[in-house]
Amino acid sequence: MMSMKKSQWVGLAILFALLVFSLGGMAFSPYSISQQDLNAVMEPPSATHWLGTDHFGRSMFTRMAHAVGLSFALSLLCMFTSSLVGTAFGVWSVWGGKKVDVAMGIVVNILLALPGLVVVLLFAAIAPGSFLVLYLAISLVQWVEYYRVVRAVTQGVIQSPARQSSQMMGFGRWYQFKRHIWPAISPSVFTLAAFGGANAILTMASLGFVYVGIQPPLAELGLMTVELFPFYSEAPWLLAQPLLVIALMVFAFHLLAGKRA
Repeated sequence: MMSMKKSQWVGLAILFALLVFSLGGMAFSPYSISQQDLNAVMEPPSATHWLGTDHFGRSMFTRMAHAVGLSFALSLLCMFTSSLVGTAFGVWSVWGGKKVDVAMGIVVNILLALPGLVVVLLFAAIAPGSFLVLYLAISLVQWVEYYRVVRAVTQGVIQSPARQSSQMMGFGRWYQFKRHIWPAISPSVFTLAAFGGANAILTMASLGFVYVGIQPPLAELGLMTVELFPFYSEAPWLLAQPLLVIALMVFAFHLLAGKRA
């Protein structure tokens, strides 16, 4: 049974608080993300606008809630997809025989030869603003790390006397996976998933910095940072909000990735 350290609980609490903020803001805010009020431009936080308004008079509370929700959606989808694909291919590479292992090795080496951010940028440039394309591109890059780790650990487990005894006793591969392989690979998979969630958020924010990520009028943390940067001297609290949330989300995922007891 895996137990979490205090730092991991802190990371989980931060992520949960941000998730509650996002869901609450999307559900209860009286404003939309694109609703403008040019008579209330760059207002400081107040009872009317809890986080102030941006340079178009849009509610920062509403936009931040949607931006955080978008980051959560992307990170969780990428974590689930890349971990599932990488784990499945890693185990199959060991169990499928030499030909499968060689073929998978060629595919992985090709992907590793290309910088991950470049691959994501290519996909994003083909379909700017597409959440689906962005999700597929990041997942395509991230599953390789799971594959390498799972393959390495599974090779040792396959040769272990305990796993071989289960095979000789007639237990199927699904039982062998649950009984021997998954307990060995699960700590590494969970750690990679937490780091992968942080990397997905940073990647989406990086694409927003160069305007090939999520496009307006949608709210995205990286894009909001670029849009608000020219006004940092007039309204520093506006620029601080997306930067602070990016830092908090990445920090929380890194805490969550801590080694389990």
